[in-house]
Amino acid sequence: MNKKTRTALHILLLCCAALTLGACGIYSFTGTSIQNDVNSITINYFQYRAEKVNPSLSNDLTEALRTRFRRTTRLEQVEQDGDLEITGEVTGYTVGAAAVTADEVAARNRLTVTVKVSFTNRKYPEDDFQDQSFSGYADYDSTNSLDAVESSLCAEIIEKIIEDIFNATVAQW
Repeated sequence: MNKKTRTALHILLLCCAALTLGACGIYSFTGTSIQNDVNSITINYFQYRAEKVNPSLSNDLTEALRTRFRRTTRLEQVEQDGDLEITGEVTGYTVGAAAVTADEVAARNRLTVTVKVSFTNRKYPEDDFQDQSFSGYADYDSTNSLDAVESSLCAEIIEKIIEDIFNATVAQW
């Protein structure tokens, strides 16, 4: 068998494998395991319940989660009564010392965001969970004020939390 024939055979086998996996309907190359009869999702606005206020965090978190589902799943987003439903709230927004110097002064600070999420699967209720906490953090140099780095830290933290929520709901990791 010559090299061109062998290469063509490998490509054909890879295409067949990809079609076979895609035909299963449950697994996708985005890592989701959504049943064929699940077609829609409702992602409710995340309420802000933390003591320290960040006025844009709830909106940023909600929109990032909606965008993630829009880009990586086939699910139609609906305002209410979706086959899947995600409800959540920001319960924690804290700053603390991450590293302390010998003089007992903070060298690095840590911003931590905690979110409580409930997930409802109307077609497969065994996948539901209630009040599961997800948190993410980012460290920054204590020579910077929180105001100076807050937006970039929040973007980084939101990305981590969204990944965890996505995995817990439709990737089932």
